[in-house]
Amino acid sequence: MKSFDIPEYYRSSIITPLKEFRRKRDKLKRDFTPTLLDFGPIRLLIARHFGFCYGVENAVEIAYKAIAENPGKRIFLLSEMIHNPDVNADLQSRGVRFIMDTKGNQLIPWSELAPEDVVIIPAFGTTLETQHQLSTLGLDIAKYDTTCPFVEKVWNKASQIGQKDYTVIVHGKPSHEETRATFSHSKEAAPTVVVKDMAQAQRLAKYITGELPVAEFYTEFAGQYSLGFDPERDLQRIGVVNQTTMLASDTQSIADFLKQIMVQKYALTPVTTEAHFANTRDTLCYATNDNQDATYALLTYPADFAIVAGGYNSSNTSHIVELCEEKLPTYFIESEQKILSNKLIRHFNGHTKEEIVTENFIPKRAGSELETPVTVLLTCGASCPDAVVEGILLKLISFFPNARPVSEVIEEFAQ
Repeated sequence: MKSFDIPEYYRSSIITPLKEFRRKRDKLKRDFTPTLLDFGPIRLLIARHFGFCYGVENAVEIAYKAIAENPGKRIFLLSEMIHNPDVNADLQSRGVRFIMDTKGNQLIPWSELAPEDVVIIPAFGTTLETQHQLSTLGLDIAKYDTTCPFVEKVWNKASQIGQKDYTVIVHGKPSHEETRATFSHSKEAAPTVVVKDMAQAQRLAKYITGELPVAEFYTEFAGQYSLGFDPERDLQRIGVVNQTTMLASDTQSIADFLKQIMVQKYALTPVTTEAHFANTRDTLCYATNDNQDATYALLTYPADFAIVAGGYNSSNTSHIVELCEEKLPTYFIESEQKILSNKLIRHFNGHTKEEIVTENFIPKRAGSELETPVTVLLTCGASCPDAVVEGILLKLISFFPNARPVSEVIEEFAQ
């Protein structure tokens, strides 16, 4: 497995060795049971997979390499490097400037850029239109392109099925950088439409079957289809790809649903299915799958509450939060600074899109001493540094004076 050169302050003297311990003993990644850290009055169950994935570590390494290799030059990022506030803030503190925000709104006019400037392409990739704009300005867009290889894999799959005359259905958030990039690349090879969820997939199915008039499609899917898209013509042969950070189960459910619609409409058999529905199962990101599967396994254990760390605009993190919320009280926080005290926690409500404060998030037990330990499920998104998870762990333990020393608890995981 490739080792990346990322700043040491993103790593953790507790979490990083713990992850390595599990990796060495489970190289095939078949064991999704969480790691138990028992501190006595508080127990933490930590997900088997979480934190920086291959694509994120690759992007972080390239970004800091760009800074080191270009002293005195102006350095720009197209938008956020990854969806993590600590990483983006650190890059900005080193002089890196963002050309666009995460929605694609221009922050710095193209006219301000010069050929000698350095531009970093984020891990989400970018649109062909933006690539063309940068090339027109004489900027080198290949040298510091951090596009995740698994995102590029989706682009390649979309192109492949497009060349076979399939229309591409992209399951993703229409405004997300990655989905905008995937849509841009896909529409060069095939008619393309974005569906954000199962509800939209079910609406799309009604245009496939002819239950809804074509005219309504253009209003309902405004901004989500390629130029010249004709529902009557372009929904006869389809394939589904996804924004790699969506819930894998959601993408598969949408693909299975649309496949069944095609089977019913065209009376397909297992042998003839590919005449109208392309096999695109392998576009699901391995890291997203691993983190989500580890979360499912984590949730089979009883606990008082869960903490999920990550950037509030992180798609993959928000889906982990959704999974946890179905089972128990869940607090989505950026870092340990959001844990205000042993009674108060400031966390993000993904439904209202705002931070709220919850009181008494750590349950009280009867008597002067806790009769049973408090059990916490702890995980984070793919763009969250190990150091952030460590900070949360240490903050929680600090509220229990009689907790066993960290060094003693992690001694059994020593290499």
